[in-house]
Amino acid sequence: MPATSPAHHQRRRRRTNRLLATAAGVLTAGALAAAALPGSATAGENHNRYQDIQLLSFNDLHGNLEPPSGSSGRVTELQPDGTTKTIDAGGVEYLATHLREARKGNRYSITAAGGDMVGASPLISGLFHDEPTIEALNKLDLDVTSVGNHEFDEGARELGRLQNGGCHPDDGCYADKEFKGADFPYLAANVLNEKTKKPLLKPYWVWKQKGVKVGFIGVTLEGTPDIVSAEGVKGLSFKDEVETINKYAGELRRKGVKSIVALIHEGGFPASSAYNYDCDSPGAGDGISGPIADIAKNVTPDVDALVTGHTHAAYACTIPDPSGKPRTVTSAASFGRLYTDTTLTYDRRTGDIARTAVKSANHVVTRDVPKAPDMTRLIDKWNTLAAPIGNRPIGYISGDIVRDGTESPLGDLIADAQLEYGRTLDPETDLALMNPGGIRASLTYAAGGGEGDGVVTFAEGFTVQPFANTVNLQDFTGAQLIQALKEQVSGPNEAAPKILQISSGLTYTLDLTKTGADRVVTDSIRLNGSPIDPAATYRVATNSFLAGGGDGFPTLGQGTNDRVGLDDLAALEQYLTANSSATSPLAPPPADRITIVR
Repeated sequence: MPATSPAHHQRRRRRTNRLLATAAGVLTAGALAAAALPGSATAGENHNRYQDIQLLSFNDLHGNLEPPSGSSGRVTELQPDGTTKTIDAGGVEYLATHLREARKGNRYSITAAGGDMVGASPLISGLFHDEPTIEALNKLDLDVTSVGNHEFDEGARELGRLQNGGCHPDDGCYADKEFKGADFPYLAANVLNEKTKKPLLKPYWVWKQKGVKVGFIGVTLEGTPDIVSAEGVKGLSFKDEVETINKYAGELRRKGVKSIVALIHEGGFPASSAYNYDCDSPGAGDGISGPIADIAKNVTPDVDALVTGHTHAAYACTIPDPSGKPRTVTSAASFGRLYTDTTLTYDRRTGDIARTAVKSANHVVTRDVPKAPDMTRLIDKWNTLAAPIGNRPIGYISGDIVRDGTESPLGDLIADAQLEYGRTLDPETDLALMNPGGIRASLTYAAGGGEGDGVVTFAEGFTVQPFANTVNLQDFTGAQLIQALKEQVSGPNEAAPKILQISSGLTYTLDLTKTGADRVVTDSIRLNGSPIDPAATYRVATNSFLAGGGDGFPTLGQGTNDRVGLDDLAALEQYLTANSSATSPLAPPPADRITIVR
């Protein structure tokens, strides 16, 4: 189910409180790379003692097998003169070429990922329950990944099928051969079966080659139940990331594995959106904020590097561990646009990583390299199966309808679509609310294939709303409606507001100069020009994710007189078909329902 959008990934955190021993002077990533190896051995002894290990990593692929379109398919690069430029990036045909080229000459090379490999995927993967993405990751020679919140979109049983193989229980097999599952282990150390109290999947995995051993511990964010449908996490409990990693790091060390990497589906926010921004330049860790900074400062020094994700940001930073020693923390944005290349220098004498020799950098998955033929064949195979469904036109637009902004044109359009559909179920439906994280891409005017400019295909609609949430109708009092709007900027959403997208007729003022719930100006809330009556009853359309209280909106989980309709993509399709044509395309909404005071 929908996660919050990259710009709004912050939540309440229950964190292990400790006193941190912070080093007064911390080496930057550049200093780490340049520092001499430790030891009293001679040069010849060092040559035999130390072994460089290449760690290639990425995160948040979300089934993007084909090059992502629009801003989702570009990265920002900082230039030497301080200016920036954008570069087209992504697509597994290119990712495969880049990774294979990077591995050349590196006999000790590991490829790992930080979760959300699947879920919220474009039609070519999502239509087939992400089997195509697992096949692609197998061909990419992925060694290991943590689970992310989106691995639970279809529940624990479906995650098990992706790991172990077998045909889908409802849709059956899509190809001549039965789906064989992932060649790599999914790690879920902090996801427990509530009945057995044991991890749902393996908590860790050890890579071994010629006497070298590196352990990997995989966790997802503790708050996964807050951003996944209740059905998706039914029967599961999610434990603290730090406590879990520290527990299994101790277990690995007792088994003789002293080189350890944590794969954490939780992330941070660098001070710059440029993938090559030096986030250590002001001082180690100063350039990154958010949940991962707190996690990194508390994870045991036994862990040598952290591969992270979830926020779709790009960074390669150092953050001091609890002993004050610098430690590498990386994230490779999302959608396969970047990969991280980290060098871990293994000390054969101690079995540990010589952290003074760690270096790491993000690299762009450019599209100026040859496509990997095996990936092209895979994409062609699944596109052939998807084409009859995906190429069908469902509407027409006169320009880009983007999802960007506090209130977005596409958010307004989707809310209007759900309101209009809701009124076909119940003419008394008053308004609709849509969570921004459920809107996964913009609608672009330029043709993505052979459909022609301005044509919206089913595949494009699927990319926008891939979750198969239903449109639900519920009754709320006016007081509850006001409270739900205030929950956008209070409680778990206070630090990083999640502004609901609202249907036509609902207006209010969002005063960002204030704090907490006061940022929603109560007296300004109007429906069709009239103030909200706290005692009145309002019929509200939302998706099933919000109707379950998802994304930190507990009040939306308290509605009554429920009625469940079709999925939200069907509502969008019906709206576009009814309100646009080739001769009369739909114009982008002005996004003027929320008055923002800054």
